[in-house]
Amino acid sequence: MRQAVSSQSAPKAIGPYSQAIKAGNLLFVSGQVPIDPATGNLVDGDIAAQTHRVFQNIGEILKAAATSFDAVVRSTVYLQDMNDFAKMNEVYGTYFSSPAPARATVQVARLPKDARIEIDVIATL
Repeated sequence: MRQAVSSQSAPKAIGPYSQAIKAGNLLFVSGQVPIDPATGNLVDGDIAAQTHRVFQNIGEILKAAATSFDAVVRSTVYLQDMNDFAKMNEVYGTYFSSPAPARATVQVARLPKDARIEIDVIATL
């Protein structure tokens, strides 16, 4: 059984997918890019500002599912430029307590809306 989860405080899906799906005791949050849900535009700023916006969006979706960053067990970070890794990682670390979730970080050729970063997560419920 799977159930869609969404939040009005996070950007609407820009394709045929859900913001998140509950399946059993897991929540699969779709990749989030640094879109300001109020404007529908990418946020201005460097990779740190964009990473914060991505985590704000993820946080709103986690809240809609009655869970939190403490329940995140896995994440994938997609970077347009691996030179942004250190600054992204610094911001990333502020959202998780120990032990941090398992993670993969990859550089990609292009992201939706030409964002510099996208992150997806899996959390327990």
